[in-house]
Amino acid sequence: MRSRTRLAGALVSVLGLALAATGCGTGQQADPAAAKAPAAAPDRVEPLPAPKPHLPVTVDSADGKKVTVASTERIVPLTGSLSEIVFTLGLGEQVVARDITATFEQAKSLPVVTRAHDVSAESVLSLKPTVVIADTSTGPAEAVDQIRDAGIPLVVVKPAKSLADVNARIDAVAAALGVQPAGEALKKRTDERIAAVREGVPAPKGEKDRPRVAFLYLRGSAAVYLLGGADSGAASLLEAAGAVDAGKESGLTKDFTPITSEALAKAAPDAVLVMSKGLDSVGGPDGLVKIPGVAETPAGMDRRIVSIPDGVLLNYGPRTDQVLKSLVEQLYGSAE
Repeated sequence: MRSRTRLAGALVSVLGLALAATGCGTGQQADPAAAKAPAAAPDRVEPLPAPKPHLPVTVDSADGKKVTVASTERIVPLTGSLSEIVFTLGLGEQVVARDITATFEQAKSLPVVTRAHDVSAESVLSLKPTVVIADTSTGPAEAVDQIRDAGIPLVVVKPAKSLADVNARIDAVAAALGVQPAGEALKKRTDERIAAVREGVPAPKGEKDRPRVAFLYLRGSAAVYLLGGADSGAASLLEAAGAVDAGKESGLTKDFTPITSEALAKAAPDAVLVMSKGLDSVGGPDGLVKIPGVAETPAGMDRRIVSIPDGVLLNYGPRTDQVLKSLVEQLYGSAE
């Protein structure tokens, strides 16, 4: 998985195959003036006041185990999205390591012990963690087993792939760290902020007036060019922004499929959603339209590109309101 960074576990298998192989209709038009991403805000999380953990706690891990956590003095979250939740709960001072996708300001100076799905058990154990938090995409399995075999409490939580998963993920992390009241406060704040953004989404005149947006996962250095489908993780965000997920609507039921001219023609997006580093990896907008099929879409012809930083796009966590706000502003233009 990852994103959201962090991507979901299903994407890992698709990317693996892709790497091995290499060694919009007539909807409401996205505002061409909004195609350029707004100036990047400071990459920081907004922590709650530091809570006092109530420990020990025993929680159900998503891999079927019961795990008892007795100390949060040295926390190691193994994905960027989990780091974001831990820091935002107010426990950032106890975090001693990070995944490479945890790029926000408060975490970026920490040592890297995992790169997406490649966990270094030796690096984790060298930092003497009192609790490790992973999700079901974390691997390899041998590294996870090695950490557990060393006697370290390791809690696995389910990944988030839609707005509906945000609260459950916050709940799981807060429970594992013994800070349930902070989790309730963070859920309330996050819900209110997402709701406020959704209230500002322009109402379409009809279903055909909703902009069609295709999520493209790009890694030019590895020749990975994928079109997101129903299970890509982006559908919920696009729908919350009043858009149609063009890949999903065109009949792509899985997570990702290689980009082809035929697939893009069928999706017919008015705009494309990309991760910022992915866009950079293909040479920016000029390089994006050179990918076969892109230039022939309404999005390609008008260069309607929505770019969101990799580290937050699919996290579905405390900063999802910011992601949704940026998506809305780039699709329709800022109301300010």
